[in-house]
Amino acid sequence: MNGNINLDQILCPVVPSNSSDEGLRCAIALARAHGAKLYVMNCVDEMGPACLVGQEETREALKKSIERSVDLHNVNGDVRPLNWEPIIAAGQPADAITREAAERQVDLIVMSSRHRPFAAALLGSTAEMVSRTAPCPLLMVRLGSDRPANGTHGIALKRVLVATDFSSDSELALRYGFSLAQKYQSHLHLLHVLTDSPTRGEEIDWTTPGPDSPYYEAARRLHESIPAEVHLWSEVTHAVREGKPYREILAYAAEHQIDLICIGAHGRGSQAGGLFGSNADRLLRESPSPVLVLRPAKGMATDRTNRI
Repeated sequence: MNGNINLDQILCPVVPSNSSDEGLRCAIALARAHGAKLYVMNCVDEMGPACLVGQEETREALKKSIERSVDLHNVNGDVRPLNWEPIIAAGQPADAITREAAERQVDLIVMSSRHRPFAAALLGSTAEMVSRTAPCPLLMVRLGSDRPANGTHGIALKRVLVATDFSSDSELALRYGFSLAQKYQSHLHLLHVLTDSPTRGEEIDWTTPGPDSPYYEAARRLHESIPAEVHLWSEVTHAVREGKPYREILAYAAEHQIDLICIGAHGRGSQAGGLFGSNADRLLRESPSPVLVLRPAKGMATDRTNRI
């Protein structure tokens, strides 16, 4: 398995302002660490007052606003110039972000999101909508959190959690988690949540279950999912819990001070059109830790595996 991470192009949607934007700060850190081209995007409503986006004067004003935001967050002391480009797009934010990501063939979208679990459950958030349609992985960073942008290369991922239900989307999340663990020498945590076990317990008791128990089977599959070479660069912890997946993932992340959660966009228990959405959606709404949502693009399930 190739653990190297090749990231060439990153897209970061922003709302230009003088306030902190952890998504932009994280995107800048990742672009510097990987030598990537960074596109910083501002989206305006084509039906609103800013519909004059086609006018050169308005476009220049918006670009200047983006430049101020980049200058505000590009403060890691690196003397090398940041390779970046502003983008002004019109339309609904989620649609425009997905469109620009596809047209520019970006490898990762990084964006900030506020913690609004109840409003998002009813109305949907931009991050959730992008995660369902984006042609590449989405990294959501919570506004108000400063955990991802410090340490070596401007980004610290000391503890990476991969939540898996052994579906094909989870396999993709595992492969991205392995690559990140190698790149940042992270402690890798693997978590599977049992949703239909007749037993009750927060985490596997290794002395109780027999070989036919769901706990034993899940623990075995977790162990077998790790290639031997991963142990050369990462400490690995396996855990099996029982309950609602998103709740157990959030609880585990809090208990172990996880710096990044990796999860497949669908998986076996997802209901993308439901009132409360999938487990990935709930994590995007409620997780204080950054969340990397992975969905295989058509024809790209394998060849983009190590390109984040």
